[in-house]
Amino acid sequence: MDHTSPALQKENGQDVSICGQNRSWLLVDNRLSLKKKKKKSLLRPLSAPPPGATRCCPGDGPPAGAMETSRRLSREQIFVLISAASINLGSMMCYSILGPFFPKEAEKKGASNTVIGTIFGCYALFDFLASLVFGKYLVHIGAKFMFVAGMFVSGAVTVLFGLLDQVPEGPVFIAMCFLLRITDAISFEAAITASSSIVAKAFPNNVATVLGSLETFSGLGLVLGPPLGGFLYQSFGYEVPFIFLGCIVLLMVPLNMCILPNYESDKGKHSFWKLITLPKVAFLSFVITSFSSCFGFLDPTLSLFVLEKFNLPAGYVGLVFLGLALSYAISSPLVGLLSDKMPHLRKWLLVFGNLTLAGCYMLLGPAPFLHIKSQLWLLVLILVINGISAGIGLIPTFPEILSCAHENGFEEGLSTLGLVSGLFGAMWSVGAFVGPTLGGFLYEKIGFEWAAALQGLWALTSGLAMGLFYLLEHLRRRRRSELQNILGTEEERTALLSDER
Repeated sequence: MDHTSPALQKENGQDVSICGQNRSWLLVDNRLSLKKKKKKSLLRPLSAPPPGATRCCPGDGPPAGAMETSRRLSREQIFVLISAASINLGSMMCYSILGPFFPKEAEKKGASNTVIGTIFGCYALFDFLASLVFGKYLVHIGAKFMFVAGMFVSGAVTVLFGLLDQVPEGPVFIAMCFLLRITDAISFEAAITASSSIVAKAFPNNVATVLGSLETFSGLGLVLGPPLGGFLYQSFGYEVPFIFLGCIVLLMVPLNMCILPNYESDKGKHSFWKLITLPKVAFLSFVITSFSSCFGFLDPTLSLFVLEKFNLPAGYVGLVFLGLALSYAISSPLVGLLSDKMPHLRKWLLVFGNLTLAGCYMLLGPAPFLHIKSQLWLLVLILVINGISAGIGLIPTFPEILSCAHENGFEEGLSTLGLVSGLFGAMWSVGAFVGPTLGGFLYEKIGFEWAAALQGLWALTSGLAMGLFYLLEHLRRRRRSELQNILGTEEERTALLSDER
């Protein structure tokens, strides 16, 4: 006995209860409805259920009660958040502590502005190389081991950096600076690549929200690092800031060894080359590089500019950095939440963030052709807007790259997350190398005002390029949709004519 519902019988062309004269038209109508449904299903993501579908099978998904429970953070997710927050906070404090006083100390030891910029920039260069290696071999090494080992080495190197004032000035001091910065870069990137992958694995449906929230701790590290470093430097000298922060990072190591969960995954089949040669990923990589170069530009230049222009003591220079870091920390989780709730807005957030950032760097000096007098309040205001625009334009890039990878056949798992995390870190490092290196050189040759204006052109270029790409992508998709509609109409006409005959 056939238990198929009358609706399904109609849909399959089996309705025989209707009068004979209407039978042929019913068959044609049913075939057309099937074609339309098939066409609509092609336009939906494969993972999406058909409209109006309900899960009734045990394996199809959790019931409503389970969905309510799943919204709460599990114990494992809480531990992942604690671990990721600890590395974001500790590493960014260690990174940003150099800004207020290291350029001045390095000058005393015989380093030029260009060399100081290169010391800042070499960190990012080896960050880039380490990103490619660690992102590719994350599954082989193990995410937890990479995280803990990277944090331990980073803390130890920070302590050693505090002993550099005992090193003879000149080439020996410069060589030791490079050696310790390179080691710190490699260890830091190991921990960050593992952290991003673990977070994306633990929160697959809220990547932008969680990463944006964790950027609060990165921003907090940037906020606390410069003023804390400046205060400790003024009060106790060169060694204490590095030894103090290095010991804090080392104390976090046993904590993370205990609470961080282990994630295992199969080895992936794809490579960095296949990922970065996707056109959309290539443009997004350029955006990441643009933002990081703008951040890195400020490391060797802003403190010197503030000291010369406004005659502030080193302790107050750290407070100037506060506006940038604090605004970035506050805006990032809000942008991440918006990005996850309304993914269609990501493209416009990216473009708007880049264009706003370009305007900020034109006004940072300000650029001489604007004929605006440089004032401390204006500088702090621009840095605040700079931080907000960075949050708007940068946070959506990670989920955009991840979704693009999945759309192009990359498997869902830790191997792809490692590639995306490594690529993000690598592109960030390219800009973080070029920004300080070129910034130190331009500051020495043409001054801060013109150097900042030239840096703003990079952000302007990336914003316009990204906007043009999204416009062309939109036109291409609309053309494809119109073509599918035309083909569907032709098929329907052919079916009608053949049935009439």
